[in-house]
Amino acid sequence: MTTFTALTTLPGAGPAAALAEALEALADPAPIGVGVFEIEDGSGAREVGAFFTERPDPVALDLLAAVHGARPFAVSRLDDRDWVAQVRRELTPVPAGRFVVHGGHDRGAVPINRVGLEIEAAMAFGTGHHGTTRGCLLSLERLARQGLVAGRTADIGCGTGVLAMAARRLWRRQVIASDIDPVAVATARANLAANRAGGAVPVVCAPGFRHPALHARAPYDLVFANILAGPLCRLAPQMAAHTAPGSAIILSGILARQARRVETHYAGHRMAVRHRQQLGEWVTLTLARW
Repeated sequence: MTTFTALTTLPGAGPAAALAEALEALADPAPIGVGVFEIEDGSGAREVGAFFTERPDPVALDLLAAVHGARPFAVSRLDDRDWVAQVRRELTPVPAGRFVVHGGHDRGAVPINRVGLEIEAAMAFGTGHHGTTRGCLLSLERLARQGLVAGRTADIGCGTGVLAMAARRLWRRQVIASDIDPVAVATARANLAANRAGGAVPVVCAPGFRHPALHARAPYDLVFANILAGPLCRLAPQMAAHTAPGSAIILSGILARQARRVETHYAGHRMAVRHRQQLGEWVTLTLARW
């Protein structure tokens, strides 16, 4: 498959995140992936990149760069390469409390007293290397140590399915996962099957909680939603409708500058922050439904 990249740089995490959100809204063609990366030269600058299966519209990119104060985008056509195999070679096991997220090639590197979660590189987020995934796992660990035993768990926007898998490994209770992206759904199903949880954890394709299987299992004792700040705010009414007083909610995909807005939004739907975990510029919120 032919792939095109569009890359630019600009100062600061906030402007970079705003440009990334604008890139995600592009159409004709729409990007298949968008990322923000810190340039490790001490300047605080960020690189913002997007991947396309068709050559992107240069006029649209020029307008976005101008509006957001970025350098003009550099567009390149990538040679065909087995990117998944390359990423697989570069991924290393990631510890998060009792959990270790690893690829199949590192199965033997998991200590005997840790819970291994095997995730292969694929076109879905959630390998554990990102601060949002690790923040969710650490927050789950904290809740478990505090005595939570979730009889019903939902992982909304599941990506690779790693969070659903972790909850299932902890308690062996009901877990369901969902994602709006069919590629993520297929990836999560494959990862769950590889971890011998495929028959126990259904994965459905749906926006938010909008699927009969998700409605049928509510109310949930624990819900993960590791997506982005904007969709998280829009999800709040559904979250309130599918949880009961005393339920725990773990939210991530939130930049530090966006956390207060998300906290305030959820407070208006009877969910209060109980813990705030920050890893780099990413925040994970643990809330309690009241």
